[in-house]
Amino acid sequence: MNKILLLLAIVATSLQAGELVYLKEGTLLAMGDIGSIKSSMNDNANSEVPMQTWNQLSDEERKVLAPLGSEWDTLRPWQREKMLDIAKDYPKMDAQKQQRVQKRLNRWSRMTPYERENARKRYQQFHALSPDKQDEIRRKWAEHQKLPEAEREKMRKGTSEWDYEPDLE
Repeated sequence: MNKILLLLAIVATSLQAGELVYLKEGTLLAMGDIGSIKSSMNDNANSEVPMQTWNQLSDEERKVLAPLGSEWDTLRPWQREKMLDIAKDYPKMDAQKQQRVQKRLNRWSRMTPYERENARKRYQQFHALSPDKQDEIRRKWAEHQKLPEAEREKMRKGTSEWDYEPDLE
């Protein structure tokens, strides 16, 4: 039980690094990588696709992906493909979803490589859990969200990332 609370506290302190989001299907998504829905197993398949530089993107793609503009040319091919998929789907999104995508792109662009890697790991760890364990964490997270901000802040300050060794099994 304490390990679950510790996990929730770690997640709460890392919302800038990886936001937790409920999807329509009731699935919780730890937003470690905006395009994490696609598997990085496609790296080899993407090697045949020519990499577009920032200047080669369309005006619409550059507008959507603007937060990543300064680092675009250093992204890996699979990362670029994921971001291009987001840009392609962007016009079909409602205004609320577009705003959420922009917010996440901004947060992601401000993260250090270390924070991004940690966010990816948290996402993978969560999705490696059994559905029952995921539901339990969702429930605990919902309870945590109901706590007063002062109490949540107190929990964040009392938890160090260095002490974090979750028992996710």
